[in-house]
Amino acid sequence: MSVARVHNFSISLDGFGTGEGLSLDAPFGHAGHVLHEWMFTTRFWHEMTGRSGGTGGIDDAFAQQFAPGIGAEIMGAGKFGPPGWHEDPEWKGWWGPNPPFHTPTFVLTHHPRPPIEMEGGTTFHFLDTSPAEALEAARKAAGDQDVRIGGGPAVVRDFLAAGLIDHLHVVVVPVLLGRGVRLWDGLEGVEKGYTVEATSSPTGVTHMTFTRAIN
Repeated sequence: MSVARVHNFSISLDGFGTGEGLSLDAPFGHAGHVLHEWMFTTRFWHEMTGRSGGTGGIDDAFAQQFAPGIGAEIMGAGKFGPPGWHEDPEWKGWWGPNPPFHTPTFVLTHHPRPPIEMEGGTTFHFLDTSPAEALEAARKAAGDQDVRIGGGPAVVRDFLAAGLIDHLHVVVVPVLLGRGVRLWDGLEGVEKGYTVEATSSPTGVTHMTFTRAIN
């Protein structure tokens, strides 16, 4: 069976995966891009945004694991668009005509709509269903490849609570946000089901991986 994976998911020291006040002009609310600045200098990010150069090292090594072996993605409504995007029939996500997923991508929403086929192999499918049923649909689409759980924090939390995530990569960023959406709420003891490793980076972030044994 394919593995359900989370990669490059950044949180603050106080556990927030996004800020408060998400909008079209502020996709991460009051947090801005502070949770993701560690990634912006990496070779991975430069390649993704069509530029040359970028840094190697620990941050790039972790970031590069985002795409290999992934055959489908699941994301929440808040990752696909700002509040109220479902009222705009022309909204096709933040990423322009060629989103960076290049796989079938399943958006969990209470406002399903017909699939949207984009350039580069990304097709957005809109589901109003449980995490388990969404994962089943994504696994069928992924074939023998893995499924990436793309966020935001509420979606990752729901999949963790349901015991559906096999590999979790969390990047702890040394900032305090104070408000927003937390990742860990209601997940007391979740670490007991995983082998946990932490790797510190010279940039100040800590890469934490939670890996469950796959039988």
